[in-house]
Amino acid sequence: MSRKQKDALLKGVIYGCAGFTVVILAVIIGFIVIKGLPGITPEFLTHQYEDKTTYVTTGAYVEMQEGSDENYVGNMGITLGLKDGKVVIDAIDKYSPLKHAVDGTGEEYEVKKGDQITKFQDYDIDGSYKENVSGGKLTEEEFLAEVRSTMEAAEGTSFKVKVVRPGGGIVPMAVTTVYMIVLSILIAAPIGILAAVYLIEYAKPGKLMTLIQFAIENLAGIPSIIYGLFGSVFFVSTLKFGYSILAGAMTVSIILLPTIITTTEEALKAIPRGYRESSLGLGATKLQTISRVVLPNAVPGILVAVLLSIGRVVGESAALLLTAGTVAQIPKALIGNSASGATLTIKAYTLMKEENDLTTACAIGIILLLIIILINAASKWVTKRLLERQGK
Repeated sequence: MSRKQKDALLKGVIYGCAGFTVVILAVIIGFIVIKGLPGITPEFLTHQYEDKTTYVTTGAYVEMQEGSDENYVGNMGITLGLKDGKVVIDAIDKYSPLKHAVDGTGEEYEVKKGDQITKFQDYDIDGSYKENVSGGKLTEEEFLAEVRSTMEAAEGTSFKVKVVRPGGGIVPMAVTTVYMIVLSILIAAPIGILAAVYLIEYAKPGKLMTLIQFAIENLAGIPSIIYGLFGSVFFVSTLKFGYSILAGAMTVSIILLPTIITTTEEALKAIPRGYRESSLGLGATKLQTISRVVLPNAVPGILVAVLLSIGRVVGESAALLLTAGTVAQIPKALIGNSASGATLTIKAYTLMKEENDLTTACAIGIILLLIIILINAASKWVTKRLLERQGK
């Protein structure tokens, strides 16, 4: 085989590998999008995950209101509709008494468009269409007319209504993911940046330096499940944080340290030595030089480290599964019974493992892909802007 043929063969192999990589990525993303796109609905993006049932007490319009729709309930100021066999509120007046209802604890509870009404006073309207007197099924129009007339015929100054707010959304997991990002970055970023400053600006070559670098390199290669096991034993059990957002954030922050340290180190190394020497020559102390000359010029690289860490938090699953829990709720505290919460990745995992719900899991996958794309785009934009400012 001639040299020219070898070069052509090598070039073909390189192009083939690059093309194979692109095809694999396209297939994966295409699969997630095709399977998950039907699950991306307004309800999916705005609702809680679990249905919420609330008994509320409300008054009525002082005078019966007239509506243009035949399913308008005059004393409640709502228009009824049917969705999946359930009576739902299709529209609600601005001054509807249901907007100022009171729940069982005495707190005000605003009933909203899209909520289901499953009971009004003693009238049970939950389930599929009721049978009429002759035993036949009511049509949709007849059923809604019966519900409307029953509600309008009710007498009294207050009414008890059973309201169900449908779930099926990702709001709790999205909020938990944001909490996890903020907490873990607040913990890991200062530690990682200061550790990098020590290694570059203060540490001297020797056994200690070698040991630290060895530890950082090994921390980066440890599987996240190992961190999860450590977090479960130390944060969850020993420190008694329980399954909580704080235990999860503390565990993830350890995972982030190698990325933040190494990326910040590279950013600090990129600062010309002359900057430091000029600052010291003008009488500045070493600490002043680091805080006012080195770190400000290294900000683009440090921000890239933080943004890359955000992507790692978003995609983390194994460690959080063992520390933050799998409950689809918004954490109300850092530790305790109400502090547990599932992130988007954890929920996607449990949906496939426990419910075999591929559509919803892939829909969450689409959200995760969008977040990662936005983070990468943001990191490039921030870096470019900061470099342009420094160049001026």
